[in-house]
Amino acid sequence: MNYNLLIILGFGFFLFNNFLFFVSNADPGQSCPKTSPFVGFKSEFSMVQHQVRGFLTITDDCSFTVSQFDMLSGSDVHFWGSIAPDFDNLTNGFIISDYKLNETYKNASFSVKLSRNATWDRIQVLSIWDLLTESDFGHVILSNGSDLAPAPSGNDSGGEEGKSGPFRVPTMFDNCKVLSNDYRIRWSLDEDFIDIGLEAAISIQNYMAFGWANPNANSEVMIGGDVAVAGFTEEGMPFVDDFYITRYSECTIDKDGSAHGVCPDTIYEGSDPVGLVNNTKLSYGHRRDGVSFIRYRRPLVSVDTKYDLPVNYTENMTVIWALGLMRPPDTIRPYYLPQNHGGRMSVTYGHLVLNVSDQVNECLGPLDAADKEDQDLIIADANKPLVVTTGPAVHYPNPPNPSKVLYINKKEAPVLKVERGVPVKFSVQAGHDVALYITSDLIGGNATLRNKTETIYAGGSEAEGVLASPMELIWEPDRNTPDQVYYHSLFQKKMGWRVQVVDGGLSDMYNNSVLLDDQQVTFFWTLSKDSISIAARGEKKSGYIAIGFGTGMVNSYAYVGWIDDIGKGHVNSFWIDGRDASSVHPTNENLTDIRCKSENGIVTFEFTRPLKPCSHNDRVECKNIIDPTTPLKVIWALGTKWSDEHLNEKNMHFETSHRPIQVLLMRGSAEAEQDLRPVLAVHGFMMFLAWGILLPGGIMAARYLKHVKGDSWYQTHVYLQYSGLAILLLGLLFAVAELRGLYVSSAHVKFGLAAIFLACVQPVNASMRPKKPANGEEVSSKRCLWEYLHFIVGRSAIIVGIAALFSGLKHLGDRYGDENVHGYLWALILWFAIGTMIVTYLEYQEKQRRSGRILGRSNWVLGNLEEEDSIDLLSPARVSAQKDAQHSGRMEVQLEPMNR
Repeated sequence: MNYNLLIILGFGFFLFNNFLFFVSNADPGQSCPKTSPFVGFKSEFSMVQHQVRGFLTITDDCSFTVSQFDMLSGSDVHFWGSIAPDFDNLTNGFIISDYKLNETYKNASFSVKLSRNATWDRIQVLSIWDLLTESDFGHVILSNGSDLAPAPSGNDSGGEEGKSGPFRVPTMFDNCKVLSNDYRIRWSLDEDFIDIGLEAAISIQNYMAFGWANPNANSEVMIGGDVAVAGFTEEGMPFVDDFYITRYSECTIDKDGSAHGVCPDTIYEGSDPVGLVNNTKLSYGHRRDGVSFIRYRRPLVSVDTKYDLPVNYTENMTVIWALGLMRPPDTIRPYYLPQNHGGRMSVTYGHLVLNVSDQVNECLGPLDAADKEDQDLIIADANKPLVVTTGPAVHYPNPPNPSKVLYINKKEAPVLKVERGVPVKFSVQAGHDVALYITSDLIGGNATLRNKTETIYAGGSEAEGVLASPMELIWEPDRNTPDQVYYHSLFQKKMGWRVQVVDGGLSDMYNNSVLLDDQQVTFFWTLSKDSISIAARGEKKSGYIAIGFGTGMVNSYAYVGWIDDIGKGHVNSFWIDGRDASSVHPTNENLTDIRCKSENGIVTFEFTRPLKPCSHNDRVECKNIIDPTTPLKVIWALGTKWSDEHLNEKNMHFETSHRPIQVLLMRGSAEAEQDLRPVLAVHGFMMFLAWGILLPGGIMAARYLKHVKGDSWYQTHVYLQYSGLAILLLGLLFAVAELRGLYVSSAHVKFGLAAIFLACVQPVNASMRPKKPANGEEVSSKRCLWEYLHFIVGRSAIIVGIAALFSGLKHLGDRYGDENVHGYLWALILWFAIGTMIVTYLEYQEKQRRSGRILGRSNWVLGNLEEEDSIDLLSPARVSAQKDAQHSGRMEVQLEPMNR
């Protein structure tokens, strides 16, 4: 009995000691003094990551309390102390308590005891710190901060901190209301103003809208509504604008300048010179963990009574809200404009009754976004080097960080995606103080200096260079490379970010790839005997990606890849004959092996199509023929949203290529498309000068000027023919040099080469001309054969040359869609019609002259029948005269009467 009693007492003593140990570590002891000047200090946590919110109160010299605390879970999270909030001091801080924060907290309150070696005089910054990632989740500055530089915090824009509180940090408010599972509104009243915070777990491409409904509205509560639309620009900077709703549509501007739909107040008035229309003022904004947060201020009663509704803070009023995709600004509409929210009510839009004077706190716990990655994604390509530089830290994903971080292809610390077995080429231009290396360590900066081990996969102290002398580093991930590694500087911690290592992808599947104009879209292809496999990948986040074959959007064949609302990928082909949505016509091309996906907002699509789509010329897609020997002109566009039918303005792109790229399919390369119309104009003029003036003029000189005494007709003939031939060859060389090759594929090129060949035959033919027969001699058969050949080749060259002129104009129209081509064609027809009439007239005069010459022979004076070059050797009259002379065999004498 006594033995059992001893066991019970011993067990009870053990439990009591453990209880005392727990209390001493979790709660402040009653015996702890309160001598520190920080006792009674109260402040709010500044959010840096993991949606940290809450209050900190110092209770005595060795403990503090945390209340209303929110935080997403981390890896190995502790309370951390440092003497300043800058990067070096924070990373060299120390753990101040044994209390661990390795869970998600939702409006939690608890007490924390400092470690024995931690005192308040050694702590000026109290931070929530993840040891594994060396990350600051949030912090409180215990001093007034007047002599301290704030920690780098991306695009934060506001917030105050002081020695004594209470005070406001920009993420903290008095009230919070849940609008949907992914959307909340926070607010605080401040005399005649209301501060509002919009917070949503959405993509950075989406907007958040909130405002007040018109109290006079009936069933359509959003008509006449006064809302603020907030979001982030393409550069990642926060914005908020004041909008007014006149109808359920995107903002459109009529020809008379009037606006309707969901439009900014300033569009209705045309300008906002004194701030009387846009009465929402941005206070702060950030993107953290896939959550957008915008804080702004607006007056309860605005001076703008036309587009702003007064807010009676003591009454119940109907508020409206929405989430959706956002259209970036363009030259026509220089605003970020919300698109139709779509979706279900209470998910992407809704309305409710709210009295802002009521105390409301429905937001228990942080928003937890499914996709927390906001960094740009770069997919490495074996054929294109990745340019590594440094730049200012604006949106570094793992704060705190140095002021200078690594940029790849002009993007700040992007996620780099590489493929096993595909070499990755880096062009390191970051400076001699930055040595690039690929490591297994998340922090970088040489882990051995922190007494940790790491595996280095590529790079090192030698991988440094500058713009004038870049260093080339080649790394080929193999089958043993982990799925995730990191690129960093060997000399400085936390300058780079993650590398995703995946099995082979597009670079392995396709033989060729090029970056299109502006390096925003990569074009892949593999040629087969009768088909071509094509892939396109955007290099920035978008809702859809489109590539087109043509010199511009109008009159182009387009292929669009997009993801629908349920996450399914689509690829369709279209013919575009205008600049609005009604000009986009679906086609029925035979596309096979279709795939489309989106990774972190980067859309990629693939398909295979025949080189010659079909044999039915009555269908527009049958003209979309790809000739591998001819440069393929490729353009691209990125947009926010696409649909398979009922296209309208919201489906139009927000970014396009500025010019087409000529893709040389056979060579596997590309070059920028140049506007060759000036070049082709010179080429065309030279060919017109040759085929339309000089060469026909030379023939006409030989045909119709032989009656002129002397050999001037012959000199004119030779001069014009050789001048025309020289201009022909110069025009040919000019076009070949500018087009960088001679592609015998079009009818124009075939006609032109045939005509030039015939023209070049003529000088060779002339050099082989048989001798002219002496007076009274019979014309030899060689001479007759040469004359026939010279006649036929010359006339054939002119006919084929004229065909080359007309086909050249048609080729110009097909290439550039030049509106003046039809005028040129009619001018050319008129020119040759006039020329035909002139030839007809000269031919008539020549026949009259020959007739007169034959009749005149009955009256010629004493002399022999002399052969003259003025007699056409191919004319029937000359042949008859020759036969008569042969039969007579004697000299003919005729006496001419003398005139007295």
